[in-house]
Amino acid sequence: MAALNRPDSNATGVNFFSIELVSKRMQLLRELVPSAKRIAVLVNPIDRSNDPALRDVESAAIGQQVLAFEASTVREIDTAFASLEHEKVDALFVSGGAFFAARRVQLAVLAARYAVPASYSQRTHVEAGGLMSYGPNFADIWRQVGLYTARILKGAKPADLPVIQPTKLELVINLNTARALRFDVPPTLLASADEVIE
Repeated sequence: MAALNRPDSNATGVNFFSIELVSKRMQLLRELVPSAKRIAVLVNPIDRSNDPALRDVESAAIGQQVLAFEASTVREIDTAFASLEHEKVDALFVSGGAFFAARRVQLAVLAARYAVPASYSQRTHVEAGGLMSYGPNFADIWRQVGLYTARILKGAKPADLPVIQPTKLELVINLNTARALRFDVPPTLLASADEVIE
């Protein structure tokens, strides 16, 4: 692919910025839990796109120890959370991906059970009871995909269509979850949130 704005082949696509947003998500996690010294990162080892995410989390950690935990099944998620408690982590960074998106309720329930503040890549995690997310607005992306599909069906060449990139990034915080965790979200973070769920 020559460039995102001009693929120069018979293909186009979508860039979700999942890797590009890792350092910003880490910055927000530091703001959420400024006292955190041990940050757990939950990755799906089957999803190879998470490899750069883990490296980026490690490089974005400032004075924090990063502990990696892998899970690619429901049972492995349960085991990972039990290990988080054993390792006494202060916060959790959940990598993106379809598997963790599908398991968002399980992740939110376990984060609440183990009282660990967690950051996610999609607002659907926060809607399911997770504490905080930062990432693209997927409804807007799917709207753009629909428009592209219509253009291609009307004869547009994919090579002439730039790769779709998110136009809306959003920080979403679930204040109900914060209260249940007896966790105070810093007022500056609340003020910068695009949406606060109460």
